[in-house]
Amino acid sequence: MKRIKSLLIVLSSVLATAAFLPIASATASTSASAPDATSASAVADPAPECAPVWSASTAYTRGGTVSHHGRNWTAKWWTQNENPGATTVWADGGACTGGVSDFVISEAQFDAIFPDRNPFYTYQGLIDALHAYPRFANTGTPTTRAQEAAAFLTHADFESVGLQYVKEINEDNYWRKCDYSQPYGCPAGQKAYYGRGPIMFSWNFNYKAAGDALGLDLLHNPWLVEQDPSVAWQTALWYWNTQNGPGTMTSHEAMVGGAGFGETIRSLNGALECDGGNPASVAARVAGYERITGILGTAPGSRLGC
Repeated sequence: MKRIKSLLIVLSSVLATAAFLPIASATASTSASAPDATSASAVADPAPECAPVWSASTAYTRGGTVSHHGRNWTAKWWTQNENPGATTVWADGGACTGGVSDFVISEAQFDAIFPDRNPFYTYQGLIDALHAYPRFANTGTPTTRAQEAAAFLTHADFESVGLQYVKEINEDNYWRKCDYSQPYGCPAGQKAYYGRGPIMFSWNFNYKAAGDALGLDLLHNPWLVEQDPSVAWQTALWYWNTQNGPGTMTSHEAMVGGAGFGETIRSLNGALECDGGNPASVAARVAGYERITGILGTAPGSRLGC
């Protein structure tokens, strides 16, 4: 078992490097040290309290307010069994605090999926990150929602070896993750954009794009991804929901559109793994997905490989 886990660690480091490859190569520069977490982000007004949690069986009239996935929502007209964030009937009231989680995966299931995880990766951190992409694991039938959550956590499990690693372990590769062909360069230092978080999020252009989308200055402070569990999960969700990678669709689109788990592999690392590139890695991801869907009590569906 130790030998297998060691091999997975090495494989994970290689795959994390490949998943976000740039077009141009990097050139030399200096590196910077990580700032304190307290200086990582600007002070913001506190979010309002969460309204009562949304219920699929409850009928809501115009003006009715609920919370769902860490955000408040207001009904524009009468609605029932229409997920906030997934349909236009609900107006987004913004992030909220103090609500009850109604995520498709419970904390007990999360613990079962990641029994040996690093304490950094908290269930609450994941729940807090869901507000960034409210359609994630919130679109389609209950089975579709569970399958998407399982697929996402499968790749997190694979890339970070069961969420045991918060950052890339091969420090010799850190300098490679700076693409100086980008006009904004690498202001945090050439060695600052190494893999971090559940999917080993890396490269300066990804930190820039994700930070812009999430309202965070990750280009100048990439260390925030290893300091704040919610931010770590948000960067993974950004890639999942917005990036095709080497595939033809986002991983979110693959799961809700019926393309299947195999297309999420293609979107994340298909250039190296799919079409015979690395059958062992594909098989390991599929086995992980089947394990996690088993914990959730849902069918894995079809089209699992690539």
